[in-house]
Amino acid sequence: MKATGIVRRIDDLGRVVIPKEIRRTMRIREGDPLEIYTDREGEVIFKKYSPMGELSELAVTYCDVLGKSTDKAVIICDRDHCIAAGGIPKKEVLERRVTPYLEDVMEGRRMFSFDPNRNDRFTALEGIDRAVCLASPILTAGDIVGAVVFLSEGAEPNAPQTEDIKLAQVASGFLGRNMEQ
Repeated sequence: MKATGIVRRIDDLGRVVIPKEIRRTMRIREGDPLEIYTDREGEVIFKKYSPMGELSELAVTYCDVLGKSTDKAVIICDRDHCIAAGGIPKKEVLERRVTPYLEDVMEGRRMFSFDPNRNDRFTALEGIDRAVCLASPILTAGDIVGAVVFLSEGAEPNAPQTEDIKLAQVASGFLGRNMEQ
């Protein structure tokens, strides 16, 4: 753990303000849930809560099956990181942060499908040069919790097939419904 040098006082209602610089760096938005941990040395640790974490085993299995059955690179992300991968080396992508472009797709609550006639190429994960062919947001009770993403083999994406679009929609719908239970 690294010190930031920032000190905040607890107010009379027991609240503490997380500085804007830290919220921006950690991508903490108003209304985001945080988990609170403590340790024996008296440290209090705030961690962004990911509802997708509860489905991580299911997401991993689903992603493996999707990757094998389509022979494509497929990842499942929560709002911040890649949590599962199929058809691609897991070490390459797991725990990598999503890019602002993928965040925008998720925030827009709409499916993204690469179109070679538009110049809309972007990558899904920071530090990974595979372009997004298809991204389907995962919604639970109207809230965005993540996305199912099909990646290109290299830097240039291909237009997705109709079957891929349907598979991504089914995967995101299935995972979203499982979160509601």
